[in-house]
Formats: sequence, C-alpha cells, structure tokens
Amino acid sequence: MSAEQAAAMIQPGWNVGMSGFTGAGYPKAVPRALAAHIEAAHAAGRPFRIGLWTGASTAPELDGALAKVDGIDMRLPYQSDPTVRAQINSGHMQYVDIHLSHVAQFVWFGFLGHLNVAVIEVAGVLPDGRLIPSTSVGNNKTWIEQADYVILEVNHRQSAALEGFHDVYYGAALPPHRKPIPLETADQRIGEPYLRCDPAKVIAVVDTDAPDRNSVFTPPDAQSAAIAQHIIDFLQHEVAQGRLPKSLLPLQSGVGNIANAVLAGLDRGPFAGLTAYTEVLQDGMLDMLRSGTLQSASCTALSLSPDAADYFNAHIDDFRGRILIRPQEISNHPELIRRMGVLAMNAMIEADIYGNVNSTHLMGSAIMNGIGGSGDFARNAYISMFMTPSIAKDGSISCIVPMASHVDHTEHDVQVIVTEQGLADLRGLAPQQRARRIIDTCAHPTYRDALHDYLARARLQANGQHTPHVLTDALSWHERYLRTGTMLP
Repeated sequence: MSAEQAAAMIQPGWNVGMSGFTGAGYPKAVPRALAAHIEAAHAAGRPFRIGLWTGASTAPELDGALAKVDGIDMRLPYQSDPTVRAQINSGHMQYVDIHLSHVAQFVWFGFLGHLNVAVIEVAGVLPDGRLIPSTSVGNNKTWIEQADYVILEVNHRQSAALEGFHDVYYGAALPPHRKPIPLETADQRIGEPYLRCDPAKVIAVVDTDAPDRNSVFTPPDAQSAAIAQHIIDFLQHEVAQGRLPKSLLPLQSGVGNIANAVLAGLDRGPFAGLTAYTEVLQDGMLDMLRSGTLQSASCTALSLSPDAADYFNAHIDDFRGRILIRPQEISNHPELIRRMGVLAMNAMIEADIYGNVNSTHLMGSAIMNGIGGSGDFARNAYISMFMTPSIAKDGSISCIVPMASHVDHTEHDVQVIVTEQGLADLRGLAPQQRARRIIDTCAHPTYRDALHDYLARARLQANGQHTPHVLTDALSWHERYLRTGTMLP
C-alpha cells in the first residue's frame, strides 16, 4: 500500500518503534506521511502525538518531519535533530536519555510501556517471510518482536547485496534464564543474516527508493590531526610497554569529524591487522578496511558519506565477511566489550579537572544529542579515552573546567583525556594528581593559570581533603559565560 495508507493506521498516543541508527536504515516514506496525517489532525482540532523510539539518531525525514508538526510527545533513546533538540530544551517534548545497550532490555522488561507498532526499513523480504535488514539493525529485532503491528518499508535503493552482512542473535533470554553470549572475537558470527517476523503482525508493506542521510565529513583540521597523533603516540607507547599487542585490541570510535580524523591517523600509522567492535562504521573505518589496516569490523550501522556509500555499494563484495552488522544490544553489550578488551574513543563536551566528563549537556541544562553508546563502552573498555578540542567558541569556552556542569561519565570511568594540547593518562592517579595532569597536559594555555589558581584555592579552603572544591566558584565559569559570553575572567 502507499505510505499515506500505512501512516493512517498509526493512532494518537501510540508508541512507535522505528528503525534507524545515526542516519542509516531509517524509514523514508511513512514518517513523512505520518507527519502530514498529524498536521491535518491538528488543523481539525484533534490532538495527535506519539512516543517515538529508535535505535539512535535518524534524519530530517523522520525526526525533523514529526517534530515540525508537533507530533512527538516522548522521544528516546538518542537524537541529533535541531527541531527535536529545541522542543526538548523548551520542555515541550519529553526525552529519555538512555544507554543504548539498555534500550532493548528495558522494553523486554516492560520498563518503557507498551510498543504498539514498529516501522522498519528492510532491503528485501524472502519468500518465507524473513527480512533482509538494511544499513542498520539497531533495535529492529526487539521492535518487531515486541510491537503489536509491523509496517515494513522495502527500500529498493539499498543494495540487494547487503544480504549476508548481518548477524542477528536470537539466543538472548530474560533474567533469571540468561546464558553467556557465545561471542569471543569481533569477527565471529553467532546469529543469522535475517530478521524474523511473524507475517500475521505485518499490516502494511510500502515500497520506497531513497538514500540514507549520508553526511559529508570535513577533512581533518589541525586540532583533530593533533588529537589523532596524541592517541597514536599513546597506543605505540602501550605496545612498547607490553600492555597492548602489536595489532592492538578491538577499536571503538564514536561518530563525528574528530573520530574520523583519529581513524585516518591510525590508517597511516604503524599498526596492522586491526579489528573493530563498535556501534557505527564511518568513512574512516571503511578506508581502513580498504587499505587492509583493519581486517574486520563489527557494528550496528553503516553511517557513510555519499562518496563512501557509493564506493561501498560498488565494491560491496570486497567487504563481505569483513563487516558484520548486529543488533545494538550485542554491539553495545557491556560484558562483550569488557571481555574483548575494547579500546574506546569517544567525544565529549567538557571535562573537569578531576576527570568527570560531560558528553550531553551545554552549560549543564541544555541537551545536545544524548549519551548514546559512550557509557556502554567507557565503563567497560580496556582503555577508555575521551577527546575534544581544548577550547570552543573562538576561545570563549574552555573545555577543561573546574567542575563539569553535567556528568555522564564519572572520574571512575575515564582513563585518558585528549585535546590538541596533549594526552593525560589518568590511570593510577589520585584526584589531585589527576587534576594537575589534566591542567598541565590538556587545558588551553589561555585557561591554564586560572585552573591552577582554582585548584590551589580549593586545596586551601577545603584544608586538603580528597577531592577539593570551592563550591561557590565551582560552576562560576559557566555562570560567567551565560552572563557575559565568555568564561575568561
């Protein structure tokens, strides 16, 4: 049927689970048709809002279209759309920011309420009803199993050759009947290439022909290149010290330009035979697979630029058997991350002098995107690294501050902080040692003296103590920025 007919089946107040993870594999037609349906309902004076659950961020055709017609009451678990962000921060839209590894199990536990319908993009449907997943798996397995109804978008723009790239694990159970997940290496297949779906649940099949939201990545700038080099030097040191093998351990990289710069640096660096166990496969990892630096990669989504997507589709058989796309409850599973010893590299907004990291909120209150999977990896990684430029807004903001205005990753989960100024290895350091290391190594020179002054005053006022703070001054830098437009004294 048409997207309009399918969208008309979705009712006000329903919780809707949609496919999609960082702009890959999201439904392209039904959300826009649903937005038009909602707009018409509002024009007729009928309230119409839904709960929207996804794998991670999606695209303007989904998040943006529904937000612009005031169609979303509750959003989870991650978003990056400016209209959605504005409505969340205005209090008009409710938002549950949640670790990505928790989403599927929370739905199975019944913690999030009832899922009425799943809208899932697939690359194809087999004669026996099994589904060929698209460029992401995300939470699709759970959505299909938990929803009362399923709407399928069969996207003919997605390559039919994607069949066989996926590894959907159906062996999970609920407590107290859980058993170990039999995954030992990043390139191991433990599931099947298809999504199972009860045909009786399928209330609509919609044909589409549209590309993913393929964002263009900017070339690495001097700051990103410096951060990348610090990480490469650090990893070389760890190999020399015997704490890492020459082929390292499985890599995890968050999304964005800094992450791609680090991967590009690794591709040029001294390492070979690398593997990846991550959420998103971006351009940088695809380049590493092309060059042979990276042997294999496990992910839950292919989030590629237009040029990289074209290359992947043109040479898809070259990557067969080297890329596995899994459900995010497996790609982000804490026990697997810890057992394989993943090297985690994630971006942050700010860190304080003791190593607490804020990766979600601007000035403590305004959500940016969400925690995503960074917490899944940071808490369980063999080495947990967070990276950012040392300053923002042309120097009016220091990304190293006396106290983080919001904490997503406590000092206990953060082992390495990196800016273009340097890399602070915090392992085995007490709080005040960490503070001096972070200030001297990572802070921008413009703010370094002020940070040392704060630490000295905190030690004096707190009479030493374990983690000294001047509580009346701890967030004064953020307050000054909000009042004057700069953190500078």
